[in-house]
Amino acid sequence: MEVCVLASGSKGNCLYVASGATRLLIDAGLSLKETQARLALLGVELASIDALLFTHDHSDHCSGVGVLRRRHALPLYANEGTSRGIELTVKAFDADWRIFETGSAFTVGEFTVEPFSVPHDAADAVGFVIADGRVRLGIATDLGMATTLVQRKLSDCDALVLEANHNVEQLKQSGRPWSLIQRILSRQGHLSNEDAADLLTSVLGPRLKTVFLAHLSTDCNSPEMVERLMRDTLRRAARADVRVELTHADAISAQITL
Repeated sequence: MEVCVLASGSKGNCLYVASGATRLLIDAGLSLKETQARLALLGVELASIDALLFTHDHSDHCSGVGVLRRRHALPLYANEGTSRGIELTVKAFDADWRIFETGSAFTVGEFTVEPFSVPHDAADAVGFVIADGRVRLGIATDLGMATTLVQRKLSDCDALVLEANHNVEQLKQSGRPWSLIQRILSRQGHLSNEDAADLLTSVLGPRLKTVFLAHLSTDCNSPEMVERLMRDTLRRAARADVRVELTHADAISAQITL
């Protein structure tokens, strides 16, 4: 399985996953031009993508789907709440929805996809576990707290794409409206660095090899700070062998083959 985070952050989110002949995108928060440019860095053409899956309906995860669908006839996978939310967010586009039920696994090419509920202030936000029969990738990039379900789903994965959104003190001192700060800190908001470290500790199974740190705030976090925290967390757990990769808003992450 190949994994690369094309973009992660408040300005746009998109994840590339491939195995064998099947290539997926998770979320479409980039423009068509940016999506094509970032895929090109991997030697991948957008026309070769088999399906587009959505975690939820916030604009930074779906704003690019309208133009993308007008240029490429990709099937779109989402639950009913997310599909309706995207149609309200992205006006007047030709959608080819393949509706899944949260909690029920489905197949796309060589992948089995397990969608699971995550607590976030969206219509029906989900994370995914994507498996190709050999490798399991867990994705949880927008959630306010790590529920027992989230921990269970992520606990037997070879790689994780895990939110580490903010440093709490930086967020409180950011000058943002207090209502926005409360939303981010809520159980329907985003994971702090410390929350993400606790979640990583709780799901640190023997097969885990790589963790991507995702959705880092540009003004309420520091890549160096969160990377250091995660590496320290792994060392304390005697798992310094686990690879830690940062993701970015304006560049692709490392491309990992699992």
